[in-house]
Amino acid sequence: MIGLMSFSLVPAPVRYAPRGMVCAIDHLASEAGVAVLRQGGSAVDAALATSAVLAVTCQHACGMGGDLWALVHPGPGEPPVALNASGRAGSGADPGRLRDEGHRWMPAFGHPAAVTVPGCVDGWVALHERFGRLSLDEVLGAAQWYAAHGFPASPGLAASVANVAHLPEAADYLAGGSPPQAGDTIRRPGVARALAAIATGGRDAFYRGEFGEGLLSLGAGEYSEADLARSQADWVDPLVADAWGHHLWTVPPNSQGYLTLASAWIASGLDLPTDPDDPLWAHLLVEASRQAAYDRLDVLHEGADGAALVGPGRLAPRRDAIRPDRAGLIPVPAGAGDTIALCAVDSSLQGVSLVQSNASGWGSGLIVPGVRIFLHNRGQGFSLVPGHLAEYGPGRRPPHTLSPTLVTRPGGELRLVLGTMGGDAQPQILLQLLARLLSSGQAVEEAVAAGRFALGPAQGENGSQAPGAGTLPAPAGTVPAQSGAPATGAAGGGPPAGFDTWAWRGAVSVLVEGQAPPRWAEGLTTRGHAVAMQEPWARGFGHAHAIEVRGGPGAGLVGATDPRPRSGAAAGW
Repeated sequence: MIGLMSFSLVPAPVRYAPRGMVCAIDHLASEAGVAVLRQGGSAVDAALATSAVLAVTCQHACGMGGDLWALVHPGPGEPPVALNASGRAGSGADPGRLRDEGHRWMPAFGHPAAVTVPGCVDGWVALHERFGRLSLDEVLGAAQWYAAHGFPASPGLAASVANVAHLPEAADYLAGGSPPQAGDTIRRPGVARALAAIATGGRDAFYRGEFGEGLLSLGAGEYSEADLARSQADWVDPLVADAWGHHLWTVPPNSQGYLTLASAWIASGLDLPTDPDDPLWAHLLVEASRQAAYDRLDVLHEGADGAALVGPGRLAPRRDAIRPDRAGLIPVPAGAGDTIALCAVDSSLQGVSLVQSNASGWGSGLIVPGVRIFLHNRGQGFSLVPGHLAEYGPGRRPPHTLSPTLVTRPGGELRLVLGTMGGDAQPQILLQLLARLLSSGQAVEEAVAAGRFALGPAQGENGSQAPGAGTLPAPAGTVPAQSGAPATGAAGGGPPAGFDTWAWRGAVSVLVEGQAPPRWAEGLTTRGHAVAMQEPWARGFGHAHAIEVRGGPGAGLVGATDPRPRSGAAAGW
């Protein structure tokens, strides 16, 4: 096993437990999840309790006004199942209207078109109905208490409030007339009412109650009562692929999770060094990520065939195009996001990877009055290119970045539960964790804390040239939307940072975290990559968590949470 690397400035918090484990970016949420396990709750109950507390304490990253995806390993002898609780566009969605208004990309902020019907609460209810052991009131109890009686602002939340302090209905965060300091108490009485309504009345009490009425008013025709009556949660077949002697599982399109499996399948067939400090290790994973994702904008939509996207016949030629000594040319086809991930495992080895998101930070900048729940802006994932398979339209789901992941051993036993935030970078972060854990044999805490790379949009003067990546193709389509490089001065502006990685297809910059192995930057540059060094422990490199199962029931669990948010915790019992 590789020893702890000298450049890891902050160790990942690691916990060992015999019976259950929860990892999240907020210690109050992790502790709420473990408390549910102690009461006899399932891993799903623990995940829901954790998710609900995060919806209260981490509104700058997630909340009931956002979406949710989950991957559940029910227990020994049962295959994983997947839940898609990503919302659909309202009945009033009209791409022609947006184009007539001058939008070239989907608006991301201040516009109801950015807000699909939030799926988070439908996701909670669907998970609880299928796998819950405790009552919904018990599962949501801690979240209700913190919302009603107050919770201390985390450093990340306190630093973010200034971004929304000017917005109507942001008063929960301005009790003293100014943004809070870390540790100041925040109360969210409207959220407490919404949670109490869900606990007693289920999804209808939320979507057809105070929240739903506010959403209809705010949408001004974007949504109908029928839109809110329809559940946004669907059980779907997960995707699976083999890599490094294990089965890797994720959720299907409209999620980009297929990129995690595709890049891992490609990388596992390469001559990957065992030492992650080696620049060749980083180069091959960058190339695997580029080959897996260069056509993401063309192929990812809710009707895409996920199994075909991770099929060996499609991926083998991409793997064969990778060279160890240089960045390869990417064939060009025609034509920051903010999120939380959490992981939970119980004593029966039921495991859950759950990802819940506002999309961009606080979301769309729209807040449902009264309950003061911030609304996400996941609608930015739609295209405005006429006829595009992911074109904005009534009842459609947009392409999604959320990518929960599970790993099982060849016999089907649960090995790892993984998740991260990070917008377009989620599959790249998960690929690095998988390679460190399954190929290099690193400990969970080492893999989670290690410096990372992330791919960003090509950088070059006037967007015409990406250093080291060759000449950029012209954007496809007469209305570029996500299919081309962001333009300036157009309505909508362009894809927000963190969601624009593939605007120029495979021509990308390699962003390298400041505490990554020192040899990476030079080794990647000499191979022709456009490298941009970033600050150590930078926020754009995800907040990842992992729980490892070291055998059958009772064999022990190891959990590590990402040190980057500086407020996370792995908790167990």
